[in-house]
Amino acid sequence: MIKKPGLDHLRKIASDYRMNMTDDDLQSFQGIMAGPLMSYERVHELGDVVPEVKYHRTPGYRPGTEENTLNAWYWKSTIKGAASGKLTGKKIVLKDNVSLAGVPMMNGSSVLEGFVPNVDATLVTRILDEGGEIVGKAVCEHLCFSGGSHTSDTGPVHNPYDPTRSAGGSSSGSAALVASGEVDMAIGGDQGGSIRIPSSWCGVYGIKPTFGLVPYTGVFPIEQTIDHTGPIARTVEDAALLLEVIAGPDGMDPRQTGLEAKEYTRYLSAGANGLKIGILEEGFGWEGLSEPDVDEMVRAAAQSFADLGATVETVSIPMHRDGIHIWNVIATEGATTLMVRGNSQGTNWKGYYQTHLLDVYARGLGTRADDLSDTVKLVILTGQYMQDAYHGRYYAIAQNLGRKLRKIYDEALEKYDLLVMPTLPLKATKIPDATASREESIARALEMVPNAAPFDVTGHPAMNVPCGMSQGLPVGMMLVGRWGEDETVLQAAYAFEQASKLVVSQ
Repeated sequence: MIKKPGLDHLRKIASDYRMNMTDDDLQSFQGIMAGPLMSYERVHELGDVVPEVKYHRTPGYRPGTEENTLNAWYWKSTIKGAASGKLTGKKIVLKDNVSLAGVPMMNGSSVLEGFVPNVDATLVTRILDEGGEIVGKAVCEHLCFSGGSHTSDTGPVHNPYDPTRSAGGSSSGSAALVASGEVDMAIGGDQGGSIRIPSSWCGVYGIKPTFGLVPYTGVFPIEQTIDHTGPIARTVEDAALLLEVIAGPDGMDPRQTGLEAKEYTRYLSAGANGLKIGILEEGFGWEGLSEPDVDEMVRAAAQSFADLGATVETVSIPMHRDGIHIWNVIATEGATTLMVRGNSQGTNWKGYYQTHLLDVYARGLGTRADDLSDTVKLVILTGQYMQDAYHGRYYAIAQNLGRKLRKIYDEALEKYDLLVMPTLPLKATKIPDATASREESIARALEMVPNAAPFDVTGHPAMNVPCGMSQGLPVGMMLVGRWGEDETVLQAAYAFEQASKLVVSQ
């Protein structure tokens, strides 16, 4: 039964929207509203539409410390799919922002604690249809808004190479479990680098696909224009195989733009001969952030493509340095509007709305807002202030600038097949301890994104490729390709992997 509004509630709405109404006005509208509210009542009677869950599963369990040494597991379960397929024999973990029916999902935040989805994300069904075994959920950062691995309400995720250091975020547990060899593959999410950041710091392969290539249906969003989901793996071949399985339109995600899946594994052996590589100068030498050993190692790795038959040159794209600022505005106001005020689902888009998630999350926000992480509180305070003071003007300008930035990258990619730069300007940082200031904690969560975040705005495929170790920690090189040409990124990554024979697992 839909509750009828009282005059006090209507009076508040009128005041919030700066409408001057008398009690007689409000009483009149209260009566007229009975008409449209009948439609709400009928929709309530018709009920929601919930996609079929195809494969049997048991709830599983939250592992104890003895089997969760990196604190990277949120939940362990065993869900087996088809008897055979492309992923037969592969164990896959999901970032804990991916809905897996019957298995708890926390998205790193106590505001969602206790939520159990009643649907499978599209990519879950695709993995199971191809014989993959889903073995649980990996810890992710608080509402996925951190590039560090210290903000989840289940505690920090530790780097497999040095447990005092960050695994990177927000797909922290996904990369750590792949790097430690506990799973073969993982699903990550990427709105500001969150597949590539932990892949770089954990020394594994992670690809943010072209925007819209992989359906986001059933994955907890941050901002619809920058939401991406994709694979993390120990080998390029496994990353390509998982992308091959999960890519392609599902008819339920308006982020998708008509891109079709390809047999990405078939492109791997083409090699780097004949490719044109542009080393992006503005991706190096970030003042106060870039570490010389990282810059030097990535330059050397990029130059090594010449030994594989590629043409390697330097290229300058000055606007790359503004990409982080464009992303900041879009992510801040967009997340405030969709992830917070829109209770993760929002309005004005055609796609599958996860109503059970909306209900639980809205109640959590209403009762546990004080438990939100400092990074999320910063987003809310900044995003809502800018909405109140400037009415979305700068969000609109940033989106317009994002199209300009994409055009500039596209122009460079007319000459070059790939752009190369450090995935992150620095190696894995120390996990802030309990005494760290708010300022330090937020800095460790957001400082590493300036090369990664711009490509969430523009949607180009971008991949972390491990290119060496320095001071006992992995260093990552990022390959960026043309829109819809994820296969070229994977092809070059495979050529480098085979030539370097770099061991990326513990």
